[in-house]
Amino acid sequence: MIKNAAKRFYLILIFILLYSPIVTLMVLSFNSSKTRSKWGGFTGKWYVALFQNQDIMNALYTTLIIALVSALIATIIGTAAAIGIQAMKPKFRTFLMGVTNIPMLNADIVTGISLMLLFIAFHFSLGFKTILLAHITFNIPYVILSVMPKLKQTSKHTYEAALDLGASPVYAFFKVVFPDIMPGVFSGFLLAFTMSLDDFVITHFTKGPGVDTLSTKIYSEVRKGIKPEMYALSTIMFVTVLLLLFLVNITPDKKEASGGKRLKIHRKHRVSRVVFRKVLPTAMVIVIIAGGFFYGSQNRDGGSNQVIVYNWGEYLDPDAITMFEEETGIDVVYEEYETNEIMYPKIQSGAIAYDAVCPSDYMVQRMIENDLLAEIDFDNVPNIKYIDSTYMNQSRQFDPENKYSVPYLFGTVGILYNKTMVDEPIDSWSVLWDEKYKDSILMQDSVRDAFGVTLKYLGYSLNSTDLDELEAAKKLLIEQKPLVQAYVVDQVRDKMIGNEAAIGVIYSGEALYTQVENPDLEYVIPKEGSNLWIDSWVIPKNAKHKENAEKFINFICRPEIAKMNFDYITYSIPNSEGRKLIEDDWMRNSKIAFPDPEDLKNCETFQFLGDENDAIYNQLWREVKSK
Repeated sequence: MIKNAAKRFYLILIFILLYSPIVTLMVLSFNSSKTRSKWGGFTGKWYVALFQNQDIMNALYTTLIIALVSALIATIIGTAAAIGIQAMKPKFRTFLMGVTNIPMLNADIVTGISLMLLFIAFHFSLGFKTILLAHITFNIPYVILSVMPKLKQTSKHTYEAALDLGASPVYAFFKVVFPDIMPGVFSGFLLAFTMSLDDFVITHFTKGPGVDTLSTKIYSEVRKGIKPEMYALSTIMFVTVLLLLFLVNITPDKKEASGGKRLKIHRKHRVSRVVFRKVLPTAMVIVIIAGGFFYGSQNRDGGSNQVIVYNWGEYLDPDAITMFEEETGIDVVYEEYETNEIMYPKIQSGAIAYDAVCPSDYMVQRMIENDLLAEIDFDNVPNIKYIDSTYMNQSRQFDPENKYSVPYLFGTVGILYNKTMVDEPIDSWSVLWDEKYKDSILMQDSVRDAFGVTLKYLGYSLNSTDLDELEAAKKLLIEQKPLVQAYVVDQVRDKMIGNEAAIGVIYSGEALYTQVENPDLEYVIPKEGSNLWIDSWVIPKNAKHKENAEKFINFICRPEIAKMNFDYITYSIPNSEGRKLIEDDWMRNSKIAFPDPEDLKNCETFQFLGDENDAIYNQLWREVKSK
């Protein structure tokens, strides 16, 4: 009795652990609030928005078509390779099987980087084709692994007998050998399809701008907060799989049939066989092809009349892109990144020719010094006249002659705190080391921001290259680690809105948004000083559509477009005329968005410190994160 109760309890516990996250996800898909930390009422709008979201549906279609095509090609090549290997002498067969197994045993990240470097070496432009080639490559070994056991079970004497009876080699193969190995071929196809569908790492390294699979799309969304449409998509996928499993399991077992039930069961079995062998595969192909035509028609190939934009996540109003496309006829291929350190290697490698990029101040300086940027023809950017001279002069710290960059947004880094969870008003970085806020502190997952905060707290410059000062900052960051709930980027916004933490290091634009959502939140620039940053538009030297990039930058500099962006992302705009268009007096005069000079007296702008010092910073940051 006790034993049976324990078994039932164990089984229930396993089910709870397995399915509670899925149930949570399904519940969130019906939450009218965008943030997962508060319930805003029941709604089905995210399911409607899902099918209206071109980015997500394109990612879904791309995932399916790559999985299907790569699995088909890999199955053909893998089956042919397996037949060839089986025909070899034992020594060569053993050697080749060992070589074939290496990619399956190899770490995905090694395979992904190797394929990326190979494509770059042969001057392949990263995109849909490189993802497809990569998926075919890593799928072939799985097909070989599935087909080989069936080939070993096949008698070659039957094949030879068919030849002796006058059959051609091809006819004999398809009539004698292929039916025997068909289960292995089909298993190989399903395995390849599943591996391709599930892959993230290799796709991440071999994809180009404007191309996303579900895995890479979900990853990019996680970095900035998952959109509710993703919950809806995941719910649909789970329910679909659940229904398929249910249908499979209710298929009757002919061995258990007896008497008068046999005819009825036979009919049911025949119906289920038709459904699973003909109807479902046909439906899958129709959906993929139809989806391809539909979403392909919505996503025109701009050819030479396009501009490839690489920007921070959630850093531009999507309506502005639509307006630019409609007005100019230029197609915008838009891709996002999370940090300057992720963006820079892509530009430096030259693997992808971006046309317009939006790095931060110190990274602009680094790109100029490494000869990665083209001079902007300001005759094509007349709207630069709307950029306040204060910020053009500030830009000279990293672009001395204002030849390579156009200021886009600016702000500060400060502390956001919850007044109901903090005992007293905050005015110093010291609170980030206060033990009473253990597990309630959020730090920026960025090497320069983390060290900048610590260096300013210690009374040093945030551009320090003194090894003693950097070591002192490193030790302080290591001491802080037990107090930190998480190292985050954009996620600090949702966590602070949802009262998941008391204190967070945040960018001023995010702080402005959080105050609208949660009035208990307060933002402060610490008295020790902080980072005053400027993000600017630049054009890489290898840009293929430079004139289109200049048209795009000129469009973004329009006062009404600058105001649109401020309304959308609440980051401070250096566009003086755009600021005048902000309707809300509180927003237009906000000290968070537009701080007084007195608040900025101890603030500095990040500078590029050279590759050697940059390597030192990165090494020290790795030491902090690894402790």
